[in-house]
Amino acid sequence: MNEFDLKAAEWDKNPMHWDRSEAIANEIKKIIPLRKEMTAMEYGAGTGITSFLLKDHLKEIILMDNSREMVKVMNEKISEKNVTNLKALFFDLEHTDYTGGKFDLIFTQMVLHHVTDVESIITRFGRLLNKGGYLAIADLHEEDGSFHGEGFVGHRGFNTDTLSDLLTKIGFTNISNRTCFTIDRKISDTETKKFDVFLLIANL
Repeated sequence: MNEFDLKAAEWDKNPMHWDRSEAIANEIKKIIPLRKEMTAMEYGAGTGITSFLLKDHLKEIILMDNSREMVKVMNEKISEKNVTNLKALFFDLEHTDYTGGKFDLIFTQMVLHHVTDVESIITRFGRLLNKGGYLAIADLHEEDGSFHGEGFVGHRGFNTDTLSDLLTKIGFTNISNRTCFTIDRKISDTETKKFDVFLLIANL
């Protein structure tokens, strides 16, 4: 089991996860002209909160995650709510090419800082987008490492200028970003810090 398998059953009980997803979904709806004929993929979908918030604005969303327990929770929610346009998929896109089709929108929330090779995954996103498609990345602004604490091997957030340069190199255009949410996280018994989350939007 990975760390997200262990967290899956309790994930939706955290109000911050809902607040953050709602803020990100609202910004996506403001910036991207969503249409009912569009297909989408949420990469690292977790329990699918953001996709559930966007489902009525899109034809279909593939909820991709490499945590079996997260996928199990998503399938339970999809079945319970009788949702027909959300499809949970256990898949490790970081290490395997997806050949199941292309999308008009790919979005991801608080996932990129866990990915080892950021350029590789964004290149894969580009291959999976239809011409004119949108990529929406929500993640942490650069931070000092205290968000996850000692032992974390991922990225300490991102400099949005550097990330935008990488997207330009890969072939994305019309890149913009804005801060869309702030997380208050207790990092010790006596200290709570604020961590800003950006939403970056780009066209292929």
